[in-house]
Amino acid sequence: MRDSFVDVGDVTLFVRELGQRSEKPSLVVIHGGPDVGHGYLLPGFEPLARDHHVVLFDFRGCGRSTRGLPDDELQPEYVVRDTHRLIEQLGLGQVDLLGFSTGGRAAMGFVDKHPEQVRRLVLASTSAYTSADNAVYLADWPEYQRRRRIEDEANGALRNSTIFVWDLDLAPAFLELRGTDEGDWSEERAIQGLMHPWCPGDPEQILRTFAKPILILHGEQDMGFPVQLAHRLHNTVPSQLAVIPNTAHMCHFEQPTLWSNHIREFLAGRC
Repeated sequence: MRDSFVDVGDVTLFVRELGQRSEKPSLVVIHGGPDVGHGYLLPGFEPLARDHHVVLFDFRGCGRSTRGLPDDELQPEYVVRDTHRLIEQLGLGQVDLLGFSTGGRAAMGFVDKHPEQVRRLVLASTSAYTSADNAVYLADWPEYQRRRRIEDEANGALRNSTIFVWDLDLAPAFLELRGTDEGDWSEERAIQGLMHPWCPGDPEQILRTFAKPILILHGEQDMGFPVQLAHRLHNTVPSQLAVIPNTAHMCHFEQPTLWSNHIREFLAGRC
């Protein structure tokens, strides 16, 4: 594991590299949130790093990357630009790209702008669709409603941990892994409509135009982006779909070996 700070122009990104560079393309990871840095993703990538070079970084305004930026510089298009510049600064050439949760939306935006820079794309625990589409599947899901009540009664203390993991015995460990550091990105700005779209184009059309191998990797019991949306995208866009049973949004945390093996097989072109 190697940590560094990389200047990408107007900001400095905290970067963590796992594994060793080789003839295989590096896997660059765009994390979710954007309220925290990338650290919560490490359990899923440490097994993969035994035979792959993995590059993770904190968004501007998150974790240990540049903080205190004005609101107009905390927009999704800057994440796409920073990712592009980071790949160039590290001299990675063509990469494999993984976008997790909100980062999956950014990854779709990335392949729209820089398709030549990506060999294979992994969309993990994410969605190409709107929050209204999410709500259709969550509204009549009793277990989701029960866990939502638990979260509400805790007045924010559980920080969505009972929503993000399916095995509630793992919720305290995930909460500890996630940490308490909040990024500079304001949820209120998103609610007020001041945040630009994470993928400003039509995601389905973007992915069809990209026309390279795509893996959709999803937890069977995802309560952030219900699995029905993963099936919908898979049925619309040429892709591979892997659903991990008995896991929720943070399936990389609940089943790290299985999760990373799906990625390994996909990157090797064996699935």
